[in-house]
Amino acid sequence: MSNFRSVDRGTAYLLPPSVDEWLPSDHLARFVVDILEQLDLSGLSNQYRGSGSQAYHPQMLAALLIYGYATGTFSSRRIQQACYDSVAFRFIAANTQPDHDTLCAFRRRFLPELESLFVQVLGIAGQMKLLKLGTIALDGTKVHANASRHRALSYQRAQDIQAQLKREVTELLARAERTDVTEAKQPLDIPAELARRETRLAAIAEAMAEIERRAAERTAAEQAAYQAKLAARTAHRRGAAHRSGEPHGRAVADHAALRGRGL
Repeated sequence: MSNFRSVDRGTAYLLPPSVDEWLPSDHLARFVVDILEQLDLSGLSNQYRGSGSQAYHPQMLAALLIYGYATGTFSSRRIQQACYDSVAFRFIAANTQPDHDTLCAFRRRFLPELESLFVQVLGIAGQMKLLKLGTIALDGTKVHANASRHRALSYQRAQDIQAQLKREVTELLARAERTDVTEAKQPLDIPAELARRETRLAAIAEAMAEIERRAAERTAAEQAAYQAKLAARTAHRRGAAHRSGEPHGRAVADHAALRGRGL
């Protein structure tokens, strides 16, 4: 008898869960958040008027975008979805879900500031001897080595690496913009009417019934084709048997006729 662990998606937690418990201590998402918490983001926060509805904190939005772009997620829609699906993104967003319009508008509004923050994060990571941040190499592998054979980086090489990182950040942000522009012209992957669970379950049941109906039709058609092929094969065998016995029967009849004539 099978012995499975219970799969329970409906029971509520007795105590509110903490997002701080969701990730291992050395996860990249923690690293990005920790760095941004040490940087001066007043250039961003001071541009908010403070009136109207509460806005998402710029530090959190910047961390979402930097982590997303550094790990290869350039679409604002995918980052929004990741705030539901991905533990790392949910940790950064403190279990909130900024929509893609908010993320896209934030990047466009604060593009120079975001680029500067991104380069600072990469620079700090490189200074801490990290070789990569997500998919971004920090060791200057794309920079041609100078003539110096010293193990320590020269000032010029450090400047070259910094310039290379800035070019990469500029390209990543441009790629994110291109992705958002392209996706804005495309329909959503999941129709809005399927967002509600009742509608979704009904649609799933309808789809499964249609699949079963088509399978039944296919089985019936295959069975009919098989029976037709079997009947044709049987008829062919009977015809062949009849044709093979026809000369013998005619010879017997002719012989009987001759005997009747006394020949």
